[in-house]
Amino acid sequence: MSAVRLDGRVVIVTGAGNGIGRAHALSLAEHGASVVVNDLGGGVDGTGTGGAAAQVVEEIRAAGGTATASTDSVATSAGGAALVRTAVDAFGTVDAVIHNAGILRDRTLAKLTDDDVQAVLDVHLTGAFNVLRPAWPIMAAQGYGRIVLTSSSSGLLGNFGQSNYGAAKAGLAGLMQVLSLEGARRGILVNTIAPTAATRMTDGLLGELADRFDPRHVAAVGTFLASEQCTLNRHILTVGGGRVGRIFLGVTPGWYGGAEPASPDDILASLDEICALDGFIVPQSGADEVELIQNVLSGK
Repeated sequence: MSAVRLDGRVVIVTGAGNGIGRAHALSLAEHGASVVVNDLGGGVDGTGTGGAAAQVVEEIRAAGGTATASTDSVATSAGGAALVRTAVDAFGTVDAVIHNAGILRDRTLAKLTDDDVQAVLDVHLTGAFNVLRPAWPIMAAQGYGRIVLTSSSSGLLGNFGQSNYGAAKAGLAGLMQVLSLEGARRGILVNTIAPTAATRMTDGLLGELADRFDPRHVAAVGTFLASEQCTLNRHILTVGGGRVGRIFLGVTPGWYGGAEPASPDDILASLDEICALDGFIVPQSGADEVELIQNVLSGK
């Protein structure tokens, strides 16, 4: 098995000025990639600007790597297009995108403002569209691409006070499901990570375990998923503290009530069978669930 290398590859990393994004950028450059380090340099809540992207570029160049900075905002379509142009102008193409940019505006649903909702969706979810729409045709034309989206347990499993953040992160997993189908025939593989790491966003939350959750654990997975050696598609990998696992969406055989529509009382009476986890499958598309229904109808 060949070693993971990205020599000659161009990778965009959004939100790369700090934390996990910075670790991605450093790891990618160490493994030979030319990296576009994208970050506004603002606070965790998305306000303000700064020189974080330039600082990471300096680190990469000091270590002998290749990188350029971008301070374009992925929250707008113009910013996403400008980011992709930066990659093409500097390095000629785009081979991979790691969409890591994110902000926090944590409040319970009753206390969320319109801006709390929109700002978080704009960076996390709409931001993915804003970068991938201009990058996708480049990857499709060259018949090669790798996309790594950043979800979260907050979206996949839930976390109190993070409905805006969780909805955005769950949306990214849904985006992966579709793009993995659209990209497969064009050589574009799309995967998602759900990371836990000691960063500005998790400051004070990990307690005594913070030292165990180095962002470099996440960057190792991100670098692999962005590489030519990665042949995975449509996977959600959970990573943190040295552990890497898979989160998946499964469908159970469920309960079949016959050709006539069931009544609410039928559903109540059959709830245990409906919710049982035995015999689940991991569908590769909605068509697989339809096939599951067809198997039930045919008695398989």
